[in-house]
Formats: sequence, structure tokens, C-alpha cells
Amino acid sequence: MQTISMPSILTHGERARVSALVALALMTSAAASSPLNAGEAAPAEWLLQLSRPLVIGHRGYCAFAPENTLPSFRLAKAAAVDLVELDYHLSKDRVPIVIHDAELDRTTDAVARWGGEKIRVDSKLAAELQELDAGAWFAPTYARTRLPRLVEALDCIQTNGGITLIERKAGDGTACVKLLRERNLINHVVVQAFDWSFLRDVHQQAPEQVLGALGPPGSRGGKKLTDEQKTLSPAWIDEIKAVGARVAGWNRLVTGAAIAYAHHQGLKVWVYTINDAAEAEALLDLGVDGIITDNPALIWRALALRRMPKQASQ
Repeated sequence: MQTISMPSILTHGERARVSALVALALMTSAAASSPLNAGEAAPAEWLLQLSRPLVIGHRGYCAFAPENTLPSFRLAKAAAVDLVELDYHLSKDRVPIVIHDAELDRTTDAVARWGGEKIRVDSKLAAELQELDAGAWFAPTYARTRLPRLVEALDCIQTNGGITLIERKAGDGTACVKLLRERNLINHVVVQAFDWSFLRDVHQQAPEQVLGALGPPGSRGGKKLTDEQKTLSPAWIDEIKAVGARVAGWNRLVTGAAIAYAHHQGLKVWVYTINDAAEAEALLDLGVDGIITDNPALIWRALALRRMPKQASQ
């Protein structure tokens, strides 16, 4: 069984609770075979074949480590997540860098180091970006943590059965497919994006690659959408399928009827970003196929309790 040292920023009680939940995660996930042992299916395909909901670590395990960093990814893997999600932008010299925001201010010391505000990722060379501190903002124990390049993050996650959920924030489909093919990662990862034209491009170049279409879009035709229009529907699902994606990655605006329709069309529905046990329970009752969360142990616990006899879980 894997072990992990909990961050020193946690209290003794918090460390004990997280350790217990991580142990529960490992025991709960142990019932499923590793994709590396499945033989007949690539890892991404194997995940889509699972009958149970997936637990997906959002930007790693960012409840307890700085988001989109190697420590966060390692912690998520120790918690036995099915997928480790990350985001990437491009540096000035077109190197994919793992970071969520297009600007550096929130999660690095760029403002203190270089002065000014709203410093864009694409305004700096990759070597400059990797000089930044991407951990001290979260806690002193993570000081001097660096922004990883995408290839470094993949090397970290794609070992011992790990699978990456790559969210593209910037860059074209050709470059993405080229990187995946060069590293023999087609269908050893899942690629998702809010830009459905990007997904269509990737699908045309690599139709075998499992893709996730993120939504809902904020607007259409220059008009802001209402919550009702943003709710996952058969029309959205049909559009996602036409793009070539096999997963609808949606926010909380989902219904049981839409999820059932997605399943009928051969699509999975993953919901983001859920950090509340009651909300997770409600979504699981609707039939979602995966939950993206900052706290994977919380979702593992919800899944484990659902498998227990009702009297035992009370």
C-alpha cells in the first residue's frame, strides 16, 4: 500500500483525518483492476468501461497542496485517484506550462519578482517561468515549488498506472497531438477543453483519442446564456458527440434525464468541481460517471459509504 507524508501545515487532527480518508480511498479503489492489467484496452478506454463513478483530482490534490504542481499531483496519486487533472498554457517560446490562469499573479511570486500586475504566461519564456515560486502563496512548506512543464507533469503522473486528464487552455490541436504521439500517450491520457473547435481539430487528427468537452459555454452568438440554457441537455450532448468527444465535463447544471440521454448516446458525464459530500451524493444519485474535486478523499468516502449496508453507514 502506498504511504504519504501529510503537509506540515495541517494540524495533528487534520493529518489523522486525511490519512484515514486516503487509506479508505486506497481500499475502495483496490477492488478495481489496474488499467495496466486490463490488457485489452488502453488506459483511457479502460476508464470509460468502468461501471463505478470515477474520482478525479482537480489540479492534483489542491485542497492540501498548491494547485497544478508536482507535490499536488503526487498527493493525488497517493489518494488513488482515477485521473489527475491539470491545465496548461503556452510560454512565449511555445512551451506548454502547467498553470490554470492565463496570468501569473494568483499562484506565483511574479508580481513581487518582476513588478506590475496581470503578468501573462505567454509574455515570458519557459525558463523564466520556471524560476518563479509557485508554492509559497499556498503555505511556507511549499516555498520554492516550481511551475512544471507539461512534459514534467506527465512524467510524474503517468507512472505506476497514473492517468492524466489534460485540460488545454492555450495551443493548437496539431501541437497537442504531436506531443501525445511522440510520447506514446494517445489514450494513455484524456484531453479536455472548453474550446470545442480545438477538440474537433484533435479528433480529426487522432480520432482514437478520448476527449472531453467542457461546458457549459458562457455565451453563444455574442449572447450570455441563462442558467436554463447552460443546463446539460440533449442538444448539448448531440453537439458534444458531433465534435468527437466522449465525455461531457459539466458543472452542477445537470439533470438525471440529460445524464440518461448521454448514456444512451454512449457518452459519460463528469461534473466539476465538487467539494461537498451532500452535493456529491446528490450528483451520484443522478447517475454522474465522475466527480472532479479538490479533495479526492471526500469523494472516495462518499462512494465507500454508498457501498456499505445502510445500517452500518449510520
